[in-house]
Formats: sequence, structure tokens, C-alpha cells
Amino acid sequence: MAITIIDVAKEANVSPATVSRVIADNPRISEQTKRKVREVMERLEYHPNFQARNLAAKSTKTVGVIMSNSTSLAFQNPFFPEVIRGICTSAHASKYGIYLSTGGSEEEIYQEVVSMVQGRKVDGIILLYSRVNDRTMAFLKDAKFPFTMVGRPYKYEDEITYIDNDNQKIAHDVVEYLFNLGHRQIAFIGGNLEFVVSKDRLEGYQQALIDTGLFYSDAYFIHDEAIKATGNKSIKELMQLEVPPTAIVAHDDLVAYEIIRYLEELSIQVPKDISIVSFNNHSLSAYVKPPLTSVDISIFELGFQSANFLLEKIIDPKAPVKHHFVPTTLIERDSCGNIKMVGE
Repeated sequence: MAITIIDVAKEANVSPATVSRVIADNPRISEQTKRKVREVMERLEYHPNFQARNLAAKSTKTVGVIMSNSTSLAFQNPFFPEVIRGICTSAHASKYGIYLSTGGSEEEIYQEVVSMVQGRKVDGIILLYSRVNDRTMAFLKDAKFPFTMVGRPYKYEDEITYIDNDNQKIAHDVVEYLFNLGHRQIAFIGGNLEFVVSKDRLEGYQQALIDTGLFYSDAYFIHDEAIKATGNKSIKELMQLEVPPTAIVAHDDLVAYEIIRYLEELSIQVPKDISIVSFNNHSLSAYVKPPLTSVDISIFELGFQSANFLLEKIIDPKAPVKHHFVPTTLIERDSCGNIKMVGE
């Protein structure tokens, strides 16, 4: 027979209301009483039904975390475990749990979010992406459901709380960094342009070329989906141009690792023959060969602050809209060389 709160109260010689307050960590209950009741709960193996308590309070004490892909695909990218670690750290401090999305397609993700909201399975939602013309974001906005975004929204920027890096600026900065090393032919391997982060980084790259007096060429821009589809063919064609690039800006460290492998197959050495700089500064980036120069985008902080912002909105639905850019740092390693030193 299951142990009930009444059994605990009887054994601890307190009222059921006192047990309930101990479970809620009510400050009005003395530490001595809390300790006594908790010892009885542990001895009787009583586990409070937090779900029932939360439903009664019209709160689930849970936040939904929505990824752009299914969990099986998302966790192949080191970005997601780290950003979720930041979310969990904030949520745990406020005694919240997290509900991870499992949808594999854009439609499945949308339906799952609708179910979360209409079924009141969570108190708020964090979108770990910003997609162009995103149906899910529009639904959350129209439903007036508490949510925050990791990434600048494509629309309604003034109405949505989000946290991000200044992706246009950091892309601009890495081009300037390469320019100052003497590079004038700088290629860009970009991400999926359905996502705002990819669009912003491409725009930052293009603006930097203009500001440094260089020219943009379509031949120097490759979509990372093309690399996934054709393997090293795209990189081979890039390096066989009449004027090949001396440097590549990669959208993500994972893409950079792949590029380095393809270049090795073509007997092109990094950084002797070409330099590479990337974004995200994954933990492996210091250990690949050569160690990768990458922009540290403070992934943990993105997750931590997105959860903080969401919890503020859950507590106070009238909390003002917030926008925050997390600082970034260029971590210089061995994948970029001064062009003047090439061949010396």
C-alpha cells in the first residue's frame, strides 16, 4: 500500500499541513521540524506527488526547451548539450525541471509546442533557434504564452525577449582579423539560410568585405548543405578557382573540422596553404590538428540567461521585453597564419 502524507504526519507527530509545508520548504517551519519530517519521509520512502501539487497551483514548475531538430540529431552538435547545461543550471536554482522537445520535423516541432501550450504541460518555453518565418514562434506570440529565444527573431524583434550574440559584428570582426593578417581572398562557408544566425553571419561577412575594400564573389560562398551533399567536391572546386582563397570563414566548428579533413585529402595544409577561422569554440577545437581559431560565443551563458529571462516572464507576465547580446571572444590558435609568412 502506498505511503501517504497522512502516514508521514502520523509518524512524525505533526499535522498533514505541516508535512505539506515542509515539502514546499516553507520558511515558517523550523529547521528542526523540517529535519524530523524529512527523516520520516526518507525512512518510509515517501515521494511527494509534485505533479499533482503543481496542477493544483496551476503551475507545472517545468519549462519546455525546443530544438530545431530532433534530440538525436541536435545532440550531435556540441552546442546543444552546453546551452542546455546553462538552462538546467538556472532552472534548478528556481526548482524548475525541463521538458525537451522530440519532434523531428518542423511540423512535428510545431505540433509538440501546441500540445505543450494547450495541455499546460509547461509554464514557459525556450526556443533554441530563430527560423525565418517560423510558425512555432508566431503561435507562441499569438497565444501570449511565456517564451524566450536564443537567437534574434526574424520578425517582431521589439515584442519578443531574446538573447543572442551580435552575429553580424562577430562575422565582420573575423574578416577584419584575416584582413589584418594579410588575406585578401576570403571565402565563407555558411549555414542554413532558413535560420537567422546564418543570415546575420553572412551579412556580417559581406559588409566586412565592403568595409575593407574587398569584393564579394558568389564563387567564394558555399552553403554547408552543399558540402554535406557532395563531400569534398565543393571544397575542391573552391580551391581550383583561378584565384583560390587564402582564408576561409566557417559557420561552425563542426563545419571547420570537415573542411580541414577535405583539404588534407587535397594535400592542402592549414595554415601553411590556407587559414581557417570559425565560430562556437567547441571543447574539441583546442585538440584538433591544427588547433582551431574560433570565436567563443559563451554558449553556457546563452542558455543560462535565456532561462533567467523566461522565469522572469513566468513570474511576472508584464515583465518588459528584453534583448541581450552575450559578449564573445576570438580564441587564437594555430589554424590562421599571416599571409606574409606563407612560404617562408
